[in-house]
Amino acid sequence: MPDLSPHDRSILRRLAEQQAEVAALPVHREKAELWRQLNDLHASRPMVWINEVCWHEMDVSDEADGSSSLALRCADPWARRIELGLRRLLYQWRYFPADMVVDDYLSCPLIIHNTGFGIAEDVDIVRTDEASDVVSRHFHRQIVNPEDIEKIKLPQLTYDAAATTENYQRMTALLGDILPVKKVGVKGSWFAPWDELIRWWGIEPAMTDLVDRPEMVNAIMTRLVDAYLCQLDQWEALNLLTSNNDNTRVGSGGYGYTSALPTPDAAASLPALRAQHLWGCATAQIFSEVSPKMHWEFALQHEMRWLQRWGLTYYGCCEPLDIKMGILRRIPNLRKVSMSPKVSVPRAVKVVEADYVFSRKPNPAVLAWDAWSPEAARQDLTDFLALAGGCQVEIILKDISTVRYEPQRLWQWEKIAMELVQNL
Repeated sequence: MPDLSPHDRSILRRLAEQQAEVAALPVHREKAELWRQLNDLHASRPMVWINEVCWHEMDVSDEADGSSSLALRCADPWARRIELGLRRLLYQWRYFPADMVVDDYLSCPLIIHNTGFGIAEDVDIVRTDEASDVVSRHFHRQIVNPEDIEKIKLPQLTYDAAATTENYQRMTALLGDILPVKKVGVKGSWFAPWDELIRWWGIEPAMTDLVDRPEMVNAIMTRLVDAYLCQLDQWEALNLLTSNNDNTRVGSGGYGYTSALPTPDAAASLPALRAQHLWGCATAQIFSEVSPKMHWEFALQHEMRWLQRWGLTYYGCCEPLDIKMGILRRIPNLRKVSMSPKVSVPRAVKVVEADYVFSRKPNPAVLAWDAWSPEAARQDLTDFLALAGGCQVEIILKDISTVRYEPQRLWQWEKIAMELVQNL
């Protein structure tokens, strides 16, 4: 790799110094402990975290020279990738930190090559905002008949140790005197086989086949989970896992701090890290309108093969799960359950109780209205907290497609949420 210019080096070092200053604050140890208490089911208060932000709408002129703190200024592509992560982290800390915890190190991801599942989405995309990552999709069917199961292949993984070492040494030489650099592998994995299937199958045909061709549905789910497990086996065999008992997002929820799994330091000293030492997750978002019985038959019974491999698990995302706790309680290592904006909160509180972390997802649409109403945002959170007093609660604001190019809406939502949970 060519040497970075003094200009790019100066920018990255200045940003790393800012992260080091933030990471040294004692509040991060305090927040980590609060997350640990929550995930151990002994919460001191509800926790709040924000992610899946519409970053293209966050730009504001907030630097001393009137420029944006999010604008990338490095020229080298490698430097720009690091700069992007640093700038977004520092921006969130400055404007909507909630209960975020900032690392006191820099991550150097392991470089892993993966042949994939042998099939990729064939899709038409429509955009309403060219700057946004949120798009509408029309999928072209690739799974039509039972023989199409053969299109799903078992992935083959290769760890590129040489490229990883080169990247690590470059980061260490550039920034290691400011923050230590750590090699970071697979910190858990988003497991949503139905998210994949509907891209290959089509939504309506897949839902119809639950009734018309159930044997085919189960056969393809078996094959796809086999492929995921093949990938997991290789992560373990190649020693590519890294503990997510830290400020890593678990599932569609918050951080993974817990006393029930080995700490990152303890995990690093193990002869081999296994999935049983980490959090796992699963979700079947497309099953929002599917009955609990069919959810079990065509999703959860297959997902259990994956979930049972992990130490603790998180279930769900956008699907309403307040009517499905009966089947979810069959997951032996379940610790956190997503409760989307679609649930009946009174019913959800009753069926979750204090047995699991109630991972509440407020409706982000309040940020997208024509006129911003902090009063409505406050009332929504106040009403929820009044109902959920006996639960172990995390409030995860996500899926933020737009703030109507008024980032201050998000900043104000964060202040309202933190005021409410800290005053309980």
